[in-house]
Amino acid sequence: MIQKLGPLLTPEPVTPPADAAERLWIVDGTLIPVRDRTVAASSHNYRFSANVQVIIDADTRLVVANARPAPGNKADAQVWRSSGLAHHCEGVTVLGDGAYVNTGLVVPHRKRQRRALLPGEEADNAEHRRVRARVEHTFAALKNYKILRDCRQRGDGLHHAVRAVAHMHNLALAT
Repeated sequence: MIQKLGPLLTPEPVTPPADAAERLWIVDGTLIPVRDRTVAASSHNYRFSANVQVIIDADTRLVVANARPAPGNKADAQVWRSSGLAHHCEGVTVLGDGAYVNTGLVVPHRKRQRRALLPGEEADNAEHRRVRARVEHTFAALKNYKILRDCRQRGDGLHHAVRAVAHMHNLALAT
């Protein structure tokens, strides 16, 4: 049903825009509690969770893509590498948090031992935090839907639920 109705609800296709070099996308992962233990694993919050990666457009806050859920005990960088989302992001600048080191994404500067960040690096990190907050706000909006606060679906149900909620989120922003 989602495969039939999804394209009707999506305001624009999921392809990099023509001015891709000027666009900015943000990626992050969130843990969604699930009941199906074949999809999930015990994570840092001591619940069985699945790690869901989502990419949003920084300007429009529309969800551009989401990956299949991975067990909740996997690191964000590991899920990013295995998800295939990097192919959607070719030619687009993508921001990630500190968990995405060595993945080709733009991440904040890190302090080295016994050395403070330079003023320019502090300013870069402040801007990075300000822009990346948008993906956290998007996760908060997506988790307003009960199905993403405690998913009882089996098998691919979580993936379909995330896609459906992302479509509804995009539709709400587009209207």
